[in-house]
Amino acid sequence: MLAVGLVRDAGPPRLSLSPVGFDRLAGWGQDDQAAALPALLKSCAHLARQPEEAAFGPVDSGVDYGRVKDWLPVCRDAAAVPANDATAARRFFESDFVPLAVADYGDRDGLFTGYFEIELNGSRRRHGTYQTPIYRRPPDLGKAPRLSRAAIEDGALAGHGLVLFWVDDPVDAFFLQVQGSGRVRLEGGEVIRVGYDGQNGLPYVPVGRLLIERGVIPREKLTMASIEAWMHAHPAAGAALRREDPSYVFFRVVKGDGPLGAEQVALTPERSLAVDRAYIPLGATVWLAADERYIPDLSVRRLVVAQDTGGAIKGPVRGDLFWGAGGAAAARAGEMNAHGRDYLLLPRALADRLATEEARR
Repeated sequence: MLAVGLVRDAGPPRLSLSPVGFDRLAGWGQDDQAAALPALLKSCAHLARQPEEAAFGPVDSGVDYGRVKDWLPVCRDAAAVPANDATAARRFFESDFVPLAVADYGDRDGLFTGYFEIELNGSRRRHGTYQTPIYRRPPDLGKAPRLSRAAIEDGALAGHGLVLFWVDDPVDAFFLQVQGSGRVRLEGGEVIRVGYDGQNGLPYVPVGRLLIERGVIPREKLTMASIEAWMHAHPAAGAALRREDPSYVFFRVVKGDGPLGAEQVALTPERSLAVDRAYIPLGATVWLAADERYIPDLSVRRLVVAQDTGGAIKGPVRGDLFWGAGGAAAARAGEMNAHGRDYLLLPRALADRLATEEARR
């Protein structure tokens, strides 16, 4: 068994990778792998702009994911696969890659959630119901004191020309920060995309966890939609709860295709995954097999590409699936709370080299 990893202080996750056959990937034969190719090709285009000798992936995972040049051959092969040809796509992945089961201290099971591109109603000026600011990144963010959400809501950044838009719903503004990207529909009908552009450096506190601990929402009923509904039904209590999360996200206007993930490529609905980049490299292909914990017979079995990160995504067996924009995407992302496994697909030559190095130890 190939098991390479790095143990860090204070009992953090440890990554281990174990080669398996494609026949061990639950649902592999039923997925349309061609649907993942557009996402992979976006990552390949980004990769092609990097120096060939640059390291691919995180440096603190304990795994040598090789250099950019080690991944370029599979990108060239991916570009040669005919569009929408499921058979050719499956043949390509099975020929060029080796799947490796991902584990955290030997535990292969983890949590997989969903996110989407939220839409807010906004204005360029403050008036009427448009009272909640969406802030751009302060120019001295790295040097300034770490202002908490409460301090910012109390006006610590007011008067500094940092407001991108004013929106009409503080709950939507909060979930925009949770999602990391969204669209603002202005009064005249213009829609502007905004994307993550920094964070205040304070730890993220999941408000859902607080609601469970306090017995407000049962664990089995906790979803993004249930949290949102509770906040709208209890405006004062919801506002107080949000202030218990000191983390605060800043945004920028994003032009063109989007939303952009942490890899700086446009995310593909249902095929882009947010991961912990300390363990899983951005641009890598991942097989996701997860079952909803509280919704019977609802599962996810699909090939995805690691293209984003998130403040709540910690550990090697953890992911957040991007579902797209609109009501259906919001509903599916809001209800996703799945228990499952992820498998990292590495280029065959790289996987063989890692196995050889492990055998010599």
